Amino acid sequence: MNKKTIIILVILAILVLGLALGGYFLIKDQSDKQREAKQKPEVTLIVKTPVLQTTSYKDKEIQDSYTLIKRLTEAFEEQYQDANVNIELVQFEKADEDNQIIGCFDTNRATDVLYEEYFNMSTYVHTGKVVPIDDIITEEIRSDIDDNYWDISTLNGKTYMMPYLGMQNTLCYNKDLFKQAGLERYITDEDVIQNWSLEDWEVILSNLHSKLQSNKYTMLMYGKNEMGDTHVITLLRSRGSTFFDENGRVKLTTPEGIKAVQWLMDCNKKGYFPANAESLEINDCYDLFTNGQLAIYINNAVLDASISQSGINYGHVNFPSVDGKGFNTTFLTGFEVFDNGDEERLKVAKDFIKFIYETEELLDYSAGAIPCSNKVALKYADVLKDKQKYIDNNNQGWNFTGNVPEWRKVREVFYKDVRELLYGEKTAEEIAKQIEDDCNKAIDAGYAESKLHE
Repeated sequence: MNKKTIIILVILAILVLGLALGGYFLIKDQSDKQREAKQKPEVTLIVKTPVLQTTSYKDKEIQDSYTLIKRLTEAFEEQYQDANVNIELVQFEKADEDNQIIGCFDTNRATDVLYEEYFNMSTYVHTGKVVPIDDIITEEIRSDIDDNYWDISTLNGKTYMMPYLGMQNTLCYNKDLFKQAGLERYITDEDVIQNWSLEDWEVILSNLHSKLQSNKYTMLMYGKNEMGDTHVITLLRSRGSTFFDENGRVKLTTPEGIKAVQWLMDCNKKGYFPANAESLEINDCYDLFTNGQLAIYINNAVLDASISQSGINYGHVNFPSVDGKGFNTTFLTGFEVFDNGDEERLKVAKDFIKFIYETEELLDYSAGAIPCSNKVALKYADVLKDKQKYIDNNNQGWNFTGNVPEWRKVREVFYKDVRELLYGEKTAEEIAKQIEDDCNKAIDAGYAESKLHE
């Protein structure tokens, strides 16, 4: 065998050996990856959301909460390394909420993460299933969201809800009716939310009543049902009452609370409210306002569009307050995490929430409503111009539910007491005590059953 043949054979041997070793290491690598994948826990999360309308400037296909959360879950599943995660997304009708949440406790349909309006989901904190999430809130996350939002998300010093979207209800006023009443000095053409002192309020209400035609009314009021009750509660803070005390009970039998009750009773006696307001609901007042028959009504970023379509020329103003800075009723939508007795599911659920707030792209989806993230609000300032007045007004909100355990039952009795107020057959002191007693009876029953996560 000549030298050339030997060299060729050696080269071929090396190539064969190289291919063999390469195949070995490739198979080994694939085997290692498969073994690693098998070693990761298999985790299924159930994420639920009611049917909620929402929009996003980042993704015009997002028109509801289901599509929004689908974007978030897909992004999380794709990058998560600590487990093989499968997220099941469930959308439900609002009327079926208790069945979907409380009714699924301790079953294989139990919720791990809920995306919902705080208005409803704050009650679930008192079931003992909702976990505090302060351990996933970094300083960067906390500093990016206004303190007012964190206050609403917190109970007994622990954060149970993560704010994502905000909405405010303020008051609005018909500029044409103000002009008819000689109140031009209170009108502005700037796209801002105004504030008037209590003295200004008295001048405005008195002039509107005395100078408008008899088929036009000064200010909204209603007592037929619980719809819009948060706005009446906010009016009851107008003379300095906090409405809730430090123990989470209603406290209205104070000089400030009684003054506010008396003010509403006086407004009714003077004819500032629509006739027979005790038989009206908030939507009746909406009809009056959009028909040009009511001077002061409720407004928010959602109502802006429909009120504008009615052709009413209107401005914005906060609810009255002693300090003249005013109040708004702030509504939040965000996330809760539930403990279903599985440590791995709980870890992944928390990681999912943290991932959302640490990923710029996912936070950006909140730019459509009022984003709770200040970074998003600044980044999308150009397209959020119509909402900038609300963003600037964030700090005038307050926690109108008090995060009490039976908020819905409080609502069931509160509006009936408002109706009594409008009947005018009792004193302000009696009405204040009646509201306090009826609401606290519902709240006490809730606290008797309440338990926070341990």
